[in-house]
Amino acid sequence: MKLLENNRLRLRALEPEDLELLYKWENDASLWTLGSTVSPYSYYILKKYISESHKNIYEQRQQRLMVVCKENEQTIGMVDLYDFDPHNSRAGIGVLIDIEFQGKGYAGEAIRLIIDYAFLFLKLNQLYVHIPIDNKISRRLFTSCGFEESGVLHEWNSVPEGFSDVCIMQRVNR
Repeated sequence: MKLLENNRLRLRALEPEDLELLYKWENDASLWTLGSTVSPYSYYILKKYISESHKNIYEQRQQRLMVVCKENEQTIGMVDLYDFDPHNSRAGIGVLIDIEFQGKGYAGEAIRLIIDYAFLFLKLNQLYVHIPIDNKISRRLFTSCGFEESGVLHEWNSVPEGFSDVCIMQRVNR
C-alpha cells in the first residue's frame, strides 16, 4: 500500500502554484465559522505560509496536504492535521473539498488517507475533530471514517446568530 494515495486521490505538499486556491478557500467567509478565522488572508501571508510549509509537523505543529484527483491531476481540496501534540500523541483533523467536487466521496477518501499517514507513519494515538452540532453531513462523514462522538462543547464557535455548540469526535488508533 502506498502512503498518501489511493486509486483516485493523492495527497501532496503545498506548492507555490497553490496560492490562488489557498487564497480562494481561506478567504471564503462562509467557512470562517467552522474554525478560528476572523479576517481575510493576504497573498503576502499565504505566500509566506507556502514558503514555510517545507518544515515538518514537529516544527510547525500542523501539516497541510493538498488533495489531488489522479485522473486529471486537478487539486480539489486540502486536508490538515493541526494542534499537533507529540507528547500526547494526537492532532486535530480538518478537510475541505472544493464545492465543485463535493458529493463524490473525495472527502472520505482524503480523510482515510490522512488517518493512515497519522497512525501508520506518525504513530499518533488519536485524531479529533470539532464539528458544528447542526452539520449532520460532516458528522456522518467522520462517523463513516471511524470517528466516534465523544462530547459537546457548548457555545464554542462564534457565529452571526451568537454562539453555536460543536460536537467533538475522536478516532483512537486501535
